[in-house]
Amino acid sequence: MQGFVDDIEKLTEDNDDFRRVLYTGKNLQLVLMALKPGEEIGEEVHNDRDQFFRVEKGKGEIVIDGTASRIKSDFAMIVPAGARHNVRNTGEKVLRLYTLYAPPEHRDRTIHATKADAAASGEHFDGKTTE
Repeated sequence: MQGFVDDIEKLTEDNDDFRRVLYTGKNLQLVLMALKPGEEIGEEVHNDRDQFFRVEKGKGEIVIDGTASRIKSDFAMIVPAGARHNVRNTGEKVLRLYTLYAPPEHRDRTIHATKADAAASGEHFDGKTTE
C-alpha cells in the first residue's frame, strides 16, 4: 500500500471543483472542496461519521447544530457524527478547503465540478478504496 503523500496546501489552492475525492481508505477519506462566493455546502447530517475541515484560502462561516462561527484561512473545524452542519462562503473569492470523512462518504475518485453536479449524482461510498 502506498497511502497518500502530496502537498495538500497546493492541491487545495489549485482545486476549482466543488468536490474532488483524492484518497479513500477503509476508515478515512480525503476530499478537496471549492465554494464560490455566496455558495454553501448545504445543511446536512452524517449520523455515522465524523468530519474534519481545514480552510486553506478564503473566508466563510460554519454552522454546527445552530451555532455559527466565522472561519478563514488556516482554520480547522470538526463536526461530530450526528451534528447538523453547513459551510458557507461569505467572502468575495473562492473558499478553498479540504475535508476528511471518517469513515468515507463518497465513491473513490469522485469529481463534481459544481454543486449542481454533486446534487444530481446521488452517489455515496460503495466500499471501494483507492488501493
